[in-house]
Amino acid sequence: MKHLSAFLTLLALLLATRASAQIDTTGGRYYKPLFANVTVTQNVVFGSAVTLQGATQTLRMDIYQPTGDTNPQRPVLIFAHEGAFVTGSKSDQPMTEICTRFARLGYVTASIDYRLISPLQLLTPADTITLGREAIVATQDMRAAVRFFRQDAATARQYRVHSGYIFAGGSSAGAFVALQTAYLDKDSEVPAYYNISQLGGLEGNSGNPGYVSAVRGCINLCGALGRREWLEAGSVPLVSLHGTADATVPYGVGTPGLGLPPQRLYGSGAIKPRADAVGVSNTLKPFKGAGHVPYNGTSATGVAYMDTTFRVLRDFLRPILREPGTVTARRAPVSLSLMQVYPVPATEAVRLVAAAGMVFRPQPLELLDATGRVVRRFRWEQPEQVVSRGALRAGLYLLRGETGVEQRIVFE
Repeated sequence: MKHLSAFLTLLALLLATRASAQIDTTGGRYYKPLFANVTVTQNVVFGSAVTLQGATQTLRMDIYQPTGDTNPQRPVLIFAHEGAFVTGSKSDQPMTEICTRFARLGYVTASIDYRLISPLQLLTPADTITLGREAIVATQDMRAAVRFFRQDAATARQYRVHSGYIFAGGSSAGAFVALQTAYLDKDSEVPAYYNISQLGGLEGNSGNPGYVSAVRGCINLCGALGRREWLEAGSVPLVSLHGTADATVPYGVGTPGLGLPPQRLYGSGAIKPRADAVGVSNTLKPFKGAGHVPYNGTSATGVAYMDTTFRVLRDFLRPILREPGTVTARRAPVSLSLMQVYPVPATEAVRLVAAAGMVFRPQPLELLDATGRVVRRFRWEQPEQVVSRGALRAGLYLLRGETGVEQRIVFE
């Protein structure tokens, strides 16, 4: 039954991909507020998970859609709120504002709740580890939200989303979550003292298993990474906005404020050089002299910063949907049966090559070990691409794509 369920899931993904329509960016769509009103569906359940305190939490999101829109294929922006992982909710003002603004452009947007921790859990010598583990489980919840929309695209199509254009975003702590969703893609990258296996791995068990949690891009509002090296060649595009005088989350390299446990963080100003060095498409908008989340609130200053934030994100996202004024046809992904993988066996790296004459479209790939465990996730971005072995042990691995076809890789 387990194998039958997996087969049906993969079949549904394949059929959904072949049936996909187009993303139309003409007529100012995704650039101008073409829709006067937005319909908000509140408290949509997208999963459940056990908190670090041991309680089971139902995970909910609010989904924003342009009222009256009939477009069958729409991009999705999923946002996670701020609050230092101890407070905040999906209805916080910056989230409702940004979700509403982008829904008026034609996007489907969502603001999610994720697991939080009690402030009392940050009063022990293990504070840093606890906070790091909390960031991991919050990221698992974001990944479950991505899978929720990808499952909907492959089945009920209630929200009429394009599964190839799902973006992760967030503010402050939520930006940590979005950054990890986009770039922390290997269990081996997580410090051993977090005990990632005990947490359920990077994917976790928050809901909607069997669907890919990869995203098309990342929106980082005043966030940071624990390791710059998580950004690698082939990582998805990134847009960052950050106050240069942020005393809560460092703009460059530093430690967090608000009395949070000290740990080395790499803010937006430190992430950009890494992204540039490895060739990741990225945009950074520094808010010169501004503090933490300056776009928060309804004051004239807060609204002005939100206006700037909105424009920068809009201008970053639309070209990814394809060039302005064009209609982008949704092409089926190259089946891995049409891929050449060599050498086999390999020692340090393998080369992926799409068959000559095939229309190539980037797609997320998973590498599974002999037990069926996913050990790496990355994007096949170019018709010919090198995949390094890294820290993988010798043995047999299976490369799996969107169509479910698998290719064999052997490392000596």
